[in-house]
Amino acid sequence: MSNEIKKIALLTGGGDCPGLNAVIRAVTRTAILQYGYEVIGYRFGYRGLYNNDYIPLTLDSVSGILHRGGTILYSSNKDNLFDYLVEEDGKMVKKDVSDVAVENLKKEGVDVLIVIGGDGTLTSARDFARKGVKVIGVPKTIDNDLGATDITFGFNTAIEIATEALDRLHTTAESHHRIMLCEVMGRNAGWIALEAGIAGSADVILLPEMPYDLNKIVEKIRSRETQGRLFSIIVVAEGARPKDGEVVVSKIVEDSPDPIRLGGIANKIAYDLEKLIKDHEIRSTVLGHIQRGGNTSTFDRILSTRYGVAAVELINEDKFGNMVCLKGDKISCESLENVIGNNKNVDPNGELVRVAKEIGISFAE
Repeated sequence: MSNEIKKIALLTGGGDCPGLNAVIRAVTRTAILQYGYEVIGYRFGYRGLYNNDYIPLTLDSVSGILHRGGTILYSSNKDNLFDYLVEEDGKMVKKDVSDVAVENLKKEGVDVLIVIGGDGTLTSARDFARKGVKVIGVPKTIDNDLGATDITFGFNTAIEIATEALDRLHTTAESHHRIMLCEVMGRNAGWIALEAGIAGSADVILLPEMPYDLNKIVEKIRSRETQGRLFSIIVVAEGARPKDGEVVVSKIVEDSPDPIRLGGIANKIAYDLEKLIKDHEIRSTVLGHIQRGGNTSTFDRILSTRYGVAAVELINEDKFGNMVCLKGDKISCESLENVIGNNKNVDPNGELVRVAKEIGISFAE
């Protein structure tokens, strides 16, 4: 039981994600109501920590935010303080400015820093822990690709949105006898495509973990035609690639720790299919940031609240340097040292892929 903790701070890093506000709310309410901690939130992720830009978090300031997507603390996915772009002698250079952040925490009397983020944000959290900062991590990503936890908050909301989009695409595809492609997020993990594809009754699912053969897609479309099904729905993960090709990169963001932005694979497949299939119109839809916006699902509101409460409980138990996680139906924790680099991808031989195949979904292998 920690009696030395008086003040804690939060920050949200990386892409925005449904459930961030629910975590902020749960941490703040638990910290104040149960332990009497003072709580502040750094704005714009690690950039706020570097600039000492923070706001007080109170019961009033977190009231009414449980359901809201995004983050009231704002976020940034470009600010790695261990490799940060600063101006020196009129030139922009990258430097390790993490000591500035550590001094800011000391200056404000912050005893513990709760970091809410994905792999990149939590990598810096681990590095700050190595510098002696008392850190607790909370796993955030719609991609569900952190291996230390069964589920990351934000994922459920994303697949609900993607599933609804597929439901809507079905009606227009069937009405016009079209082939409709829907591109979803996930980077190099196919969880959103796989689960939304099953729930949304897709005919073909294309995953980063299972390179596709374009001719197999055509075979599936023609097979459906023989059964009187004159339309097809194809779900494409943004990191999917052909067996003899590479991923489609939409752009390079030079000043980002993760500069490669995927996107455009659905348009490419539509273009390629049009050369092989002349008797159907082919349309592609890219969901993009729609998957990350709007209100948070019921499941994610509850999971985020559980994570937020557990993060404060770890503080009270002096279990620093850990990330809260979900294993089965139990909340537990894992060392940040073991979290980083432990990414979780779809197993091509796993149960969900097998289930999809059993009900006739093709992966165009």
